[in-house]
Amino acid sequence: MQDDTIVAALLGLLEGLTEFIPVSSTGHLLLAGHFLGFDSPGRAFEVLIQLGAILAILGVYAGRLWRIFSAAPHDPRARRFIGAVLLAFLPAAVIGALAHGIIKRVLFETPVLIAVMLILGGFVLLLVDRIATRPRYADAEDLPLSAAVVIGFAQCLAMIPGVSRSGATIVGALLMGASKRAAAEFSFFLSMPTMAGAFAYDLYKTRAALDAAALVNVAVGFVCAFVAGVLVVRWLLNYVSAHGYGLFAWWRILVGTLALAGLWLVG
Repeated sequence: MQDDTIVAALLGLLEGLTEFIPVSSTGHLLLAGHFLGFDSPGRAFEVLIQLGAILAILGVYAGRLWRIFSAAPHDPRARRFIGAVLLAFLPAAVIGALAHGIIKRVLFETPVLIAVMLILGGFVLLLVDRIATRPRYADAEDLPLSAAVVIGFAQCLAMIPGVSRSGATIVGALLMGASKRAAAEFSFFLSMPTMAGAFAYDLYKTRAALDAAALVNVAVGFVCAFVAGVLVVRWLLNYVSAHGYGLFAWWRILVGTLALAGLWLVG
């Protein structure tokens, strides 16, 4: 019990540190859990601790969210931005609900696939970061609805663990002409309905499998994810504005390669 709680805390920190950067938090959690021997009922832990990251992004962006929603009745730009986020959310909501069983029973249980997707995603991120055209949209609130649709379908690729939800949405936004900062910010805003929806749906699906010990682990992971998530969100925008996404791409490639080596050596 105590060992599981310590591992849950470490995984919570890992979730918060990786959720909003394009390295695949789910991929990191599943691989770390595999090598640490951590097992959660129905893989609920990995999804439910996202509540900490959700609250982290809501806390950091509370003021801006209030400004956008309070302006919406009389500001077409605010209404368009709300519509863009909701439009980008819809593909993942529909496909995620339909494919939930396959994602949890098959994809989440295939560590080799996760490691390979980390590596491939790293090379894609490197390429897009270098070839991204001169940005047309410096602010996430200026992205048009057509771009939001493309970003929404790009996000669906992240249902394959190791792809990265933030990575897929950032790449989609960059290809649609967003600046590096605007791409990260749109990914932040899109994460709110996406992660909240995934959390609620997974909680409903796995409620019968969550015993007292599992709930304690989720609570510990949630707190750690919240603290780490706040720190990462506050740091990330300034970093990517100055340096781009190359660091995260190389990190993906390194982690994926080490994971493949570990799976080959110890299984």
